[in-house]
Amino acid sequence: MDVAVGIVAQRDNERAQGLAARLVETLERGGERGSDEVDTVVDGATGEAIDEPGAPVAAMADRNLVVSIGGDGTLLFVAREVGSTPILGVNLGEVGFLNAVAPADAVDVVTDLVAELRETGSLEGRDLARLEASAIDDDWTLEPALNEIVVHGRRRGHGGGATVDIRIDGERYAESHADGVLVATPTGSTAYNLSEGGPLVHPNADALVITQMAALGGMPPLVVDPETELEFAVSGSDTAYVISDGRSRQRLEPPATVAVSVADDPITLVGPRGNFVESLEKLE
Repeated sequence: MDVAVGIVAQRDNERAQGLAARLVETLERGGERGSDEVDTVVDGATGEAIDEPGAPVAAMADRNLVVSIGGDGTLLFVAREVGSTPILGVNLGEVGFLNAVAPADAVDVVTDLVAELRETGSLEGRDLARLEASAIDDDWTLEPALNEIVVHGRRRGHGGGATVDIRIDGERYAESHADGVLVATPTGSTAYNLSEGGPLVHPNADALVITQMAALGGMPPLVVDPETELEFAVSGSDTAYVISDGRSRQRLEPPATVAVSVADDPITLVGPRGNFVESLEKLE
């Protein structure tokens, strides 16, 4: 089969751009083993840096594979843009929970995946759940989040919070004034959730975490089944926000109620899996 690969390098990172150029050169000449050439495209910024044709990352959604070169933030961006298209993460960051491939191994891993595509027509990977926030009493839905959905008041800190009533399958779990509340996936448990005192969740666990942020008289973080019905009623503030993975934002005019659920489409990571325990040792 014909194989099409997209490559996204961390912006303004010469090391990432250099690896992208090497991947393009290798794939377009048919890989390390000299098989059929591969249709490759890089993101626009990388294309300008390495003098190759570039395309919007969202346009890579119809590719067979997208390679993300950088840190977890780069992979989060790629995941937002390409959805369920298989993604391989090459790690140039410090920790690399999502990016399991070392730069030195990237060419071999990518060419092996291309060979697998030619032989089988698909790639085996692991699905990572994403979260979706939507309005109960309005008409909006945020872009899916791989890490977390955050509901918070006007701003963090004194005088900027809101009262959030947390409902679990219709039952109140907690109601208190807080900077906010977040719902994290296992993938996101090592990110914002951890900094707010939430628990680590093994990536194989089928669970979500609810963590209050600087709550007055709050409850401990709660681990729930992904099918749990989650609602957050916000009051006590003239303005509040719902944020998906720190990027997509929806302004609220309390009182307002937000539902958070698992999105229909997960993302798919392919290639070698990282060592979760070893990655934890790199956390500060």
